[in-house]
Amino acid sequence: MADSGSTTIGFIGGTGPEGRGLAVRFAAAGHNVLIGSRDTVRADEAANEVRSILADVDGVADVRGALNANAASGSDIVFIAVPYGGMMASLESLISALAGKICVNVIAPLSFAGGVPASAPPEIGSAAEESAAYAPGLRWVAGLHTLSARDLLKLTAPLDTDAIICGDDDDAKVAVSDLLAEVPGLRPVDAGPLQSARYLEGATALLLNINKRYRAHASITITGLNTQ
Repeated sequence: MADSGSTTIGFIGGTGPEGRGLAVRFAAAGHNVLIGSRDTVRADEAANEVRSILADVDGVADVRGALNANAASGSDIVFIAVPYGGMMASLESLISALAGKICVNVIAPLSFAGGVPASAPPEIGSAAEESAAYAPGLRWVAGLHTLSARDLLKLTAPLDTDAIICGDDDDAKVAVSDLLAEVPGLRPVDAGPLQSARYLEGATALLLNINKRYRAHASITITGLNTQ
C-alpha cells in the first residue's frame, strides 16, 4: 500500500480507456485512485480491472470505484474524463465537490463522418476553455490528449513519450507535472496557457486517423526540447 503521504487521484467518468489507463499508471506509482462513474457497478468493475492489471506490482496504492461525487470530494487532483456531451452536466452537479481543486480536463470533442474522426471544438475554442469559463473557481489544467490509452493500460508497454499539458494556473501545472513525472517513460511538457488546449484536443483526431491508417497506437514526442 502507499504511504500516508500519497496523493489521491480521482477520475470523473473514469471507466473509459484513458481513465483506467491513467489509473493504472498512477496507482503503480504509489498514489491512491478513485475511479468515478454515475453507476457504482461500472465503477467497481473498472477498479477491479485496474487492480488485476497491477496484481503482480509491489507498492501499489488503493484503487476503488466510487460515484462521481465521491471521487470528486475524496480526491486531491481530479481528472475530468467524461464524454464531451456530458461534460457540462457533470460539472454542474459536481461543482461544489470540486471547489478549489486542481482539475485536469482530458476531454477532446470529436465528430465522426463515415467513420472518420474530426475535431469538433465548441464555439469558445476548446472543451477545456468551456469548462473553465463555466467553473472559474476551479484550478484548471488540460492535456494528455496525445497519450495512447492502450499503452497506458498495458503496464509492460514502454511509454517513452511526452505528456503535454497547458493551463493558466502555474502552480497547478507544476503539481500535475510532478505527478506525471512519477510515471516511468512520461515527460511532462508545458504548452503554455489554457488556450493551447485547442491544439491538443485537435491532436486527438489527428492521432486517431494516423493510428487507423497504420494500425498503431502512436503518441507524440517533442524533439529538440530540454526540460531539465
